Amino acid sequence: MANHKSSLKRIRQDKVKALHNRYYAKTMRNAVRKLRAMTVKDEAVKLYPSVQKMLDKLAKTNIIHPNKAANLKSSLCAHIAKLA
Repeated sequence: MANHKSSLKRIRQDKVKALHNRYYAKTMRNAVRKLRAMTVKDEAVKLYPSVQKMLDKLAKTNIIHPNKAANLKSSLCAHIAKLA
């Protein structure tokens, strides 16, 4: 166990940040899942900008890797393009 006051505080802060990051990562995964499940192009096109914004924000704050965000955006764009 940590002995320094600062390291105890750091442990407390890390728990809170991990919970925060886990919430936003899960929310992002659900949004991506929802967009991938769509079969109507108009609805998917309307939802895509909000998902894209979410991915960019998470990449900017290092919750997900920037390349992962780029790969997800690219694959979602391809999914929307092939919808009828």
